[in-house]
Amino acid sequence: MRSFRIILRIFARFLLPHQSSPHSASVDPDDVARFNRLAELWWDKTGKMGILHDINPIRVAYIRDHVRRLIRHDASALNAPGDRPLEGVRIADIGCGGGILSESLAQLGAHVTGVDPATNNIAIAKRHAETSGLDIDYRNITAEDLAAAGEQFDAVAALEVIEHVEGPREFVAMLGRLLKPGGLLFLATIDRTTKSYLLAIVAAEYVLGWVPKGTHNHDKFIRPDELSSWVRQGGMREIDRVGMSFQPLTRSWRKTHDTDVNYLMAARKEG
Repeated sequence: MRSFRIILRIFARFLLPHQSSPHSASVDPDDVARFNRLAELWWDKTGKMGILHDINPIRVAYIRDHVRRLIRHDASALNAPGDRPLEGVRIADIGCGGGILSESLAQLGAHVTGVDPATNNIAIAKRHAETSGLDIDYRNITAEDLAAAGEQFDAVAALEVIEHVEGPREFVAMLGRLLKPGGLLFLATIDRTTKSYLLAIVAAEYVLGWVPKGTHNHDKFIRPDELSSWVRQGGMREIDRVGMSFQPLTRSWRKTHDTDVNYLMAARKEG
């Protein structure tokens, strides 16, 4: 009973609903402003963005393996010295932030276009890529701007992004327009469950401080079947779904069948 009262006090003190007005499918101005303020933290692996560095290897491997198999039709070993399994593949990183995912994909040989509406994020990403000797096409625009320009890619990644947009269903459809026929879409987000409320918000934001307070709004989390239906409506087909589980002792992530909190989804555009 005592622990239950403690949880209730945490809810009452911290978990207030977030209010915002619709502007576009891919942009919530409150979130853009928040990430602009946090821009300098992107490459501090021990700071508030550290968990994105921890989760990055499993996300990169997920994209790499699907692209290699379905786009490059390459069944060779991935980990040989000098291996660049994404050589020549054109990938858009939507909501690229400071470039954590973009740089990893570029290191594997991909031609990466990183898009983010937060000006400070793009400035940080460009500066870090230059320091790392990587040629990445960073653009301070929205995903809609990219689609309106008629750009199309072999693969599109929108990881930990869809739970921050104003119109998630429209956002998924727009991502589909960025894909070439047969192209791959990669999504990562958080399931809307009681478990995710406790772990992704109460624990991660307010108890452990792994991510900045106010980063997430539980009402904007997305059930996997909802996301799959939006993918179908956007002219794509879900081809894989996997959960991601954090291992606190090793501070690492592993794939799991449990999608109750964090999960990845891969889809392919018809045609």
